[in-house]
Amino acid sequence: MLKKLFGLGNKELPSEEKLYSPMNGTYIKVEEVPDPTFAQKMIGDGFAVEPSSGEVVSPIKGEIIQIFPTKHAIGIRSLSGAEVLIHIGIETVNMKGEGFDVFVKEGDKVQVGTKLVEFSLDLIKEKAASTITPVVITNADQVKSMKLEQVNKVVAGQSQVATFSMKTE
Repeated sequence: MLKKLFGLGNKELPSEEKLYSPMNGTYIKVEEVPDPTFAQKMIGDGFAVEPSSGEVVSPIKGEIIQIFPTKHAIGIRSLSGAEVLIHIGIETVNMKGEGFDVFVKEGDKVQVGTKLVEFSLDLIKEKAASTITPVVITNADQVKSMKLEQVNKVVAGQSQVATFSMKTE
């Protein structure tokens, strides 16, 4: 019904989507994130990256749905409806935006590799608990299946880290 009302009836949603690394660095299992909220998958399921540089790109094609006022986290809704959260570092909310520059705004459409944020890796090392950056699907109850790839070093916008599909109505 809603699809017909809003003209979405003819657009096929992807049955499967790929999630890429949003930054250069080392892949880390979400269970190994040094924050129980992420490690115990309370916010969602996914992976994390120990960054080697201070740039974040979109890991998926979609729309920016949230930019936290402190610029340390960004939410993207994928074409199939997955809500992907990129949380730069651990306890970086306390930095109140210092060291972060955002290049997109809510409502922007993004492609894999679109530059989202630049941040000071040194400042996060100095002021936050960790630079490890969780990337999770927050509406995990809507995920039908997710397969994580066996990767070690990852390249922003190029290294495929997961394949997932969302439940349909």
